[in-house]
Amino acid sequence: MRSLIKRYLPARHTFQEHRYLRYFGALLHDPNLWHLTRRSSAGGVATGLFCAFIPLPIHMIVAAALSIFLRVNLPLAVILTWVTNPLTMAPIFIFAYELGAFLLSKPAHSLAFEYSLHWLQEKLVYIWEPLLLGCFILATLSAVSGYIVVRLLWRLSSVRRWEERKNRRLARKQKDIIQ
Repeated sequence: MRSLIKRYLPARHTFQEHRYLRYFGALLHDPNLWHLTRRSSAGGVATGLFCAFIPLPIHMIVAAALSIFLRVNLPLAVILTWVTNPLTMAPIFIFAYELGAFLLSKPAHSLAFEYSLHWLQEKLVYIWEPLLLGCFILATLSAVSGYIVVRLLWRLSSVRRWEERKNRRLARKQKDIIQ
C-alpha cells in the first residue's frame, strides 16, 4: 500500500516550495507530515476529503493548515481536496444544496448555476444555509468513510503480507525437513 501511494505522490520539495504553502515555513519540515503510516495516511485522506467540500477556493490552504495542526500526511490532504475540481464542483455543490434544503425542510430553489461572481452575490442570500449544511454533511461523511477505507485497506495489506511471509517460512521449513 505504501509503495503504491509513494509512487504517485509529488516530492517533498514540491510542497515546500509551493507559492502558497511556503508561508508555513519551518512547520513544513516536520517529518510526520511526510511519512506514510497507517495513521498519517488515513488522517491525510480524511483531512483532504473534508476540506474538499469547503465551498470557497481556499480548500487547499485549509487542508495544508489542518494537516500541519493534526500532523497527518500533507501531500495526501492537499491532493484530495481536488475531489472538487472545476468539472465536479457544480454537481457536488448543487447536490449539497439540495441535501441541505431537504434536511432544513426548505423548498429548494431551482437555480441555474453560473461560474460568475455576480451570480454568487445575487443567489448567496437564498442558498447559504442549505449549502453549508449539505457541504458539512458531505464533508463529514466522506472524511469518515475515507479514513475507514484507508485504515481497512492498510490492515488488509498488512495481513496479506504477513500471511505471505508465514507461508514462505513454512515452505522453507518443509523443504529443510525433506532434505
